Amino acid sequence: MQAPSLTQDSDDARKYPPTRFMGSKEKLLPHIKQVAQALEFHSVGDLFSGSGVVAYLFKSMGKQVFANDHMAMSAAFAKAMIENSTRTLDEKDLNQLLGGNSQANSFVQETFRGLYFSQEENQLIDCVRANIKIIRNPHKRAIAMSALIRACIKKRARGVFSYTGNRYDDGRQDLRLTLEEQIRNAAKLINQAVFDNGQSNRSRCGDAMTWRIQPDLVYLDPPYYSPLSDNEYVRRYHFVEGLARDWEGVDIQWHTKTRKFKSYDTPFRNQHRALKAFDVLFGRMSSSIVLLSYSSNSLPTRDQLASLLAEHKKCVEVVEIDHRYSFANQGHKKDSIRNGVKEYLFVGY
Repeated sequence: MQAPSLTQDSDDARKYPPTRFMGSKEKLLPHIKQVAQALEFHSVGDLFSGSGVVAYLFKSMGKQVFANDHMAMSAAFAKAMIENSTRTLDEKDLNQLLGGNSQANSFVQETFRGLYFSQEENQLIDCVRANIKIIRNPHKRAIAMSALIRACIKKRARGVFSYTGNRYDDGRQDLRLTLEEQIRNAAKLINQAVFDNGQSNRSRCGDAMTWRIQPDLVYLDPPYYSPLSDNEYVRRYHFVEGLARDWEGVDIQWHTKTRKFKSYDTPFRNQHRALKAFDVLFGRMSSSIVLLSYSSNSLPTRDQLASLLAEHKKCVEVVEIDHRYSFANQGHKKDSIRNGVKEYLFVGY
C-alpha cells in the first residue's frame, strides 16, 4: 500500500523548516493528516508541540491551533510560525540583530568557553541575545530567537549539546558555514514559513498537565518512556533551551562538563506516573477528540493505552505505522535496540 503524502490544502506544511529535533513527527505528517481528515473538528490543541511540525500541519489545514510546550525553545517556534501570521524579519531587522551591542553581557562567553563554539561565536551569541531583548514585536522577537536556536543546533554535529568539543564532525556543509550565515539562513526559512490561515492561533509555554482549554481535537505527543533509553530533552538541548529562557529560573549544574541545567520534572519518566498522567489528561478532554502518538518500544503498552482511553471515550481506534527514527536517541545501545518500530496513532471520540 502506498504511503499517504502531503498534497492540496496542506501543501503549506512543506514550508516548515526541516528539523532533526528529537522525536519530531516530520516523517509521519502524511499519516497524521490522513487520520485527521477523517475527523470533524475546527480547533485543535497540540499539548506537546516540540518541533512544531504537527501544529503547523493543522494550521496549514485551516484549523485554529493552540500550541503548548514546557520547553521555551519549542514555544518560541510556535509563536514564530504557528501564532504569527504576518510578521517577518527584513534585511534591516537582521542587520540590527547581528550588529554590535554595548549593553550585551558575556554570559555565554564566560559560562560555555571552549565547550560548543569558538569565543568569536560565543561573543556573537551574546550580542544577538542582547539585541533580541530590544525587539518590541513579540512575533519578530520569536523569529529572531528561533533563528538563533536553529543556527546553534545546525552548527553542532548531531544537533545536540550532550557532548563538548568538535567530535562527530561528519563534514556536513552546515558545520562549515559561519554562525552568522546560519542565523541568516534560518531567518529566511522561518520567514518563508509565516502565513495567515485566517484563524486566531495561539502559543503557550507551560506544563501540559495544567492545560485547561477544550478544543474540538487534542493532539498528544508526550515524551516516550522506555527503560532502554531516555527522553531527556533538556540534557540534549539545554544550551538552546537556556537561550530561550535566558537561563532564568533554571538550575545550572556547574559540576557537569556540559554546564547543563537540572531537567524539568515530568510524569512521563516512568510507566506508573505516565499511566496516571494519561488518565488525568484523557479525563480533562471529555468534549474533545483525542489523537495520541506513541511508539511500540515505549511504555505504557499499546493495549494499556487503548484500554485507558476506552474508559473515557466511547470509540477507540488504533492506527499502526511502520516507522524508523532518523534521530537515533539510542545510539549508545544500537547493537541491542533497533530504531525501526511501529508508531501508533490512537483516536478516541
